[in-house]
Amino acid sequence: MSVENSGPLPGTGSNRLPLSRQRSGVLQHLRGQAAPVSASVLAQVCALHVNTVREHLDALVVDGLAARERSAPSGRGRPAWRYRARSPQESPAREYAGLAAVLAAQIARSSSDPRADALAAGESWGRVLTAGQERAADPRTARTRLLDLLAEIGFAPEADDDRALRVRLTRCPFVETAREYPGVICGVHEGLARAALGALSEAEQDVELLPFAEPGACRLHLSEAAEP
Repeated sequence: MSVENSGPLPGTGSNRLPLSRQRSGVLQHLRGQAAPVSASVLAQVCALHVNTVREHLDALVVDGLAARERSAPSGRGRPAWRYRARSPQESPAREYAGLAAVLAAQIARSSSDPRADALAAGESWGRVLTAGQERAADPRTARTRLLDLLAEIGFAPEADDDRALRVRLTRCPFVETAREYPGVICGVHEGLARAALGALSEAEQDVELLPFAEPGACRLHLSEAAEP
């Protein structure tokens, strides 16, 4: 399958569509909050249905205008998301697309093993992003936290089921550069996922990235390593 006709959508970045009046209003209310809030709390502030607010919030996260994090665990069930507005000084990874293109070209030209160097660079990035975080004893919890991280960066991951073993990456902050230098950019992303999951999970887990695997997405396959 040709990479021109497959793979994820680009990160929106400067090509972001104008916000609708309602979504802009949700963003303004979010900016007025002193601390991260849940969708249900913000729905009361906006006088909108919570599902409507949640849809707008998730779109704002994809656009890089908001960030989300898990609330502290409390009882059974997965903790709720909390959202905050990004400040103008915060720049999501996709804003560095031009720099990524330059670096990818340099690695492709000068490295004797571009993929190995790309994986190493991605692993370093993954360790930086997860520095100081505690490891999860439950492998599934670790995978969920990895998807949260990838969502924060801008990959808009979609798990096939609640085990998060098969994941679609529906957006890519560097998709145009990845089409030109897939061995480099996709290698960086695979290294990122490997190192981040290794830092988040007490159990050893395997990571495989399948670039441009299908129309609209790359595929990320995660699995618990076999017992020796």
